[in-house]
Amino acid sequence: MSRIHLLSPRLANQIAAGEVVERPASVIKELLENSLDAGATQIEIDAEQGVKLMRLRDNGDGIEQEDLPLALSRHATSKILALEDLEAVCSLGFRGEALASISSVSRLTLTSRRTGADNAWQVQTEGRDMEPSVSPAAHPQGTSVEVRDLFFNTPARRKFLRTETTEFKHLEEVVKRLALSRSDVAFQLRHNGRVIHQLRPAQTEAEHERRIASVCGPAFIDQALSLDVSAEASGLRLWGWIGLPTFSRSQADLQYFFVNGRIIRDKLVAHAVRQAYQDVLFHGRHPAFVLYLELDPKLVDVNVHPTKHEVRFREGRLVHDFIFRTLHRVIADVRPEAAPAGAAAPPLQPAPGAAFSEPRYEQGRMPLSSGAATPSPSAVRDQISAYGALHQPAPMPVAPGVNGTPVPGAQPAPLPSDDAGTPPLGYAIAQLHGVYVLAQNEQGLVLVDMHAAHERIVYERMKQAWESEAARSQPLLVPLSIAVSQREADCAQEQDGVFRRLGFELSRMGEENLLVRQVPVAVARGNVEQLIRDVLSDMLTYGSSQRVENHINELLATMACHGAVRANRQLTIPEMNALLRDMEITERSGQCNHGRPTWTQLSMGELDKLFLRGR
Repeated sequence: MSRIHLLSPRLANQIAAGEVVERPASVIKELLENSLDAGATQIEIDAEQGVKLMRLRDNGDGIEQEDLPLALSRHATSKILALEDLEAVCSLGFRGEALASISSVSRLTLTSRRTGADNAWQVQTEGRDMEPSVSPAAHPQGTSVEVRDLFFNTPARRKFLRTETTEFKHLEEVVKRLALSRSDVAFQLRHNGRVIHQLRPAQTEAEHERRIASVCGPAFIDQALSLDVSAEASGLRLWGWIGLPTFSRSQADLQYFFVNGRIIRDKLVAHAVRQAYQDVLFHGRHPAFVLYLELDPKLVDVNVHPTKHEVRFREGRLVHDFIFRTLHRVIADVRPEAAPAGAAAPPLQPAPGAAFSEPRYEQGRMPLSSGAATPSPSAVRDQISAYGALHQPAPMPVAPGVNGTPVPGAQPAPLPSDDAGTPPLGYAIAQLHGVYVLAQNEQGLVLVDMHAAHERIVYERMKQAWESEAARSQPLLVPLSIAVSQREADCAQEQDGVFRRLGFELSRMGEENLLVRQVPVAVARGNVEQLIRDVLSDMLTYGSSQRVENHINELLATMACHGAVRANRQLTIPEMNALLRDMEITERSGQCNHGRPTWTQLSMGELDKLFLRGR
């Protein structure tokens, strides 16, 4: 081996560029962040022939003449001065490596005019030692950075670039992300002289929504829910837009999450969002969202990745639970839109004293009458135990009046009078092929999948019954010994209270061994060892786990699917109306347990368009 020697400045910068400059989009990202940190309100980006030319111009504060040579030096920045600044970073850039790295693998020219200055100045680097040379130039207030021939002196890196079209799509995505993070800034993107995006600054909420629609598409904002939730105790605020479950995507290409204005892709955040959508998304689909999380900069570390795409939260579990609870509640509150003021249907209450017969092990049907009572917690637990033991269709309780058997003295629930107005899902008028319910509301025609809708109603009632009591445990005849790592054993010991609330009783029998003495009744016949390992893995990664609840919910969902009204069951008009009223007061009634939609609306305008009326 040769003796130790210092790397040349250019080679050191080229090595640093390997982390910072991956492709042309990386260059634009770093330059855009510098412009936003400089207070720019207008930014123009030009891209020509892939890596041939990239130019960015802003109207920010500019750079002093004396600081221009330092701007192209490594570890030179105006954004932090001491360690305390690094512990609470408020700017997008702070490392001071971007311009030096870019200039080492391209021909870079930086021109800037400081606010109030008489002249503009230009700086370039030359030679092996990258000596900066400063000269006068003509330029308005702000800064322009011109990058030509990217990777001209590192041909190995250039071989890994894709086609011009592909590279521009990556560059365009970077501009979209920054445009979403700062809606108060105007952006213009041109490719080979053609304007691709012309985004005006947004000051009001309506203008902000137009910015979202122009970047994510108008279909997203039409199918999105807005939210703005703050937790004063923890200082967290989550706001933005989340797509309805029916607007799910085949890939995770419409997911933007910002922390204090910085775009990130964090596994903790992704897990919280995925769990919030778990009950309403069809298998293999991905949610769409544009969300902004605001918190004290001291509670998040942005200096954990060279490209600053990842962050680390000081209170990861707190952030995870806040995001999950917020989104979970917003999605749960999605119900059919209410009718105009004063026209909402009166809420329906369970009839007191409604009794269930003893469970039977056959295909059951939950009553469609709005007077049906919610199953008792003990009945639900007994059903889960029986379901897991026999692996048969769910032993659903059957109420009097089901399957056409009349209840002595029972009368159909009367429909609201005309004075009460039309409820959101209207009133049933017919049943189609024993599968769909047709209803009429003020907007037009409502089409309901009766099995999917009833499946959700039964599922939500069973979940409420299950959650109304603490988890019931079953002692194991022979305690189960599980070999784990010391880290997992420490976690199990620290989270003993959580495991007990879930229904587990764990004991530590050595540095790397756990003994399971009790398990929840609902999972007693499952793979208990694998479930505990998965729970520990989630706790170590995210600070919490929903594995046990998810396992129980899967059982409840399967039972609800078997217990819901089946196809070809002829319903009476009062039964159909009872189903519609239950949908209006049930959480997540827009999707069944498998994520499929339960109803759709055709307005009179859409119906007229189908039949060319008015033309």
